[in-house]
Amino acid sequence: MTYKIQFPTKAIIAGRSVNAASGKTFETLNPANGKVLAKIVRCEKADVDIAVNAARNAFDVGPWSKMSPAERKVIMQRFATLVEAHSDELAELEALEAGKPITDCIQIDLPETVSSIRWHAEATDKIYDKLSPSGSGVVSMIVREPIGVVAAILPWNFPLMMAAWKLGPILAEGNTVILKPAEQTSMSTIRLAQLATEAGIPDGVLNVLPGFGEEVGRALGEHMDIDCVGFTGSTETGRMFLRYSADSNLKRVLLECGGKNPLVVMPDAEELDVVADHAANSIFWNMGENCSSNSRLLIHESLKEKFVELLLERVADWVVGDPLDAASRLGPLIEESHMNKVLKYIDQAKKEGAKLICGGKQIMTDSGGFFVEPTIFDNVSPKMTISKEEIFGPVLAIITFKSAEEGIALANDTKYGLTASIFSASNKTAHNAARQIRAGTVSVNCYAEGDASTPFGGFGLSGFGGRDKSLLAHDQYCELKTIWMDMS
Repeated sequence: MTYKIQFPTKAIIAGRSVNAASGKTFETLNPANGKVLAKIVRCEKADVDIAVNAARNAFDVGPWSKMSPAERKVIMQRFATLVEAHSDELAELEALEAGKPITDCIQIDLPETVSSIRWHAEATDKIYDKLSPSGSGVVSMIVREPIGVVAAILPWNFPLMMAAWKLGPILAEGNTVILKPAEQTSMSTIRLAQLATEAGIPDGVLNVLPGFGEEVGRALGEHMDIDCVGFTGSTETGRMFLRYSADSNLKRVLLECGGKNPLVVMPDAEELDVVADHAANSIFWNMGENCSSNSRLLIHESLKEKFVELLLERVADWVVGDPLDAASRLGPLIEESHMNKVLKYIDQAKKEGAKLICGGKQIMTDSGGFFVEPTIFDNVSPKMTISKEEIFGPVLAIITFKSAEEGIALANDTKYGLTASIFSASNKTAHNAARQIRAGTVSVNCYAEGDASTPFGGFGLSGFGGRDKSLLAHDQYCELKTIWMDMS
């Protein structure tokens, strides 16, 4: 098949498109048909060393780290404008490589990518340092300085959006960065870096190393000249970066990992048809390949029968199909191995006694793609595997409760703590539940992650050490320094 857009396939180091030192490449597939899209440069440790050296030199010599915040802001705003101008191209790259519905890419992912870069750019010259109240004979300054060279490890489910969440504060604070995209979704990140260079971000400030986690990711995690790693991905891989840090230079590690998030429908919830819309959107959006997806529906027993009817009606709206078709709301899962993992969870749920009431199968097999139906299980117990483990697919588990207290207890019956949603007509009930549920973001009477001004991250196995979004994200890419001046 011939595509209208060009596929960017090379690494970006010091502002140039380069091959791997070894000359190796790997194939990136279209998950909608299982066919090869392109061969991507396969970086390894030697390339990491070159990129880190370029990033370190760019940080130490400048000019990025030595620019005034206002100067960086102007360039970052120009970067955002260029991304916006190339939104259609970037959206198509993501739809092809990640299997994301093109409509979502155009209407959600790209606008948020652009707005995230703009938001952090605008914040660049709005954040103040401090003076401590240390008395008239002393001037004591508390200043923020860029941490240095940052490695940002990106997931495959929201490649551009997650890149922007990390690049915004990293670049705004004057750091240099090496992006490691997931091997399944490299091309949109590479193109993003090309646009950054075109916007005027200096050579060496933003580098991209495509490749595999055990080669590029590990080399970045263990590198002695990287000051910070910002990671979004699985909890299992997040643990590895903590080990890499411990075994190297104790670099700062910021983790945003998985979730097993609850959507709690209290007995006084109103407008159940609206609640059903949010519940369906939460689990089926992006094929359920979303760390904030509410994959556990906790509902008061008095509402379940009616609510299940409403939820099943919504399933028909979630059309599965070619991600380049504007009518498709669900595309394929990212790759065959992940599809098989999701199908294995579905089979396990059946064996453990959960009642399959919708979906549960691979479909569109003639396409060669990795498509799975929207799937709903009823009569799920809190001890079942699908109630405990992150599936990362369009699979919903319905669990009932008898009281608000039991609903909150079930919501907290997880080792994760990323997000939660509560539906209640009572502000008191909703507020008390939101305070008691242990999660980084709790939305009330909606499914939401907040906006650019709100921090995003979780408790427990969902990660720690930092937050994406908001002004708080800037602080984690800075070092605090005290300057104590005796004026007596």
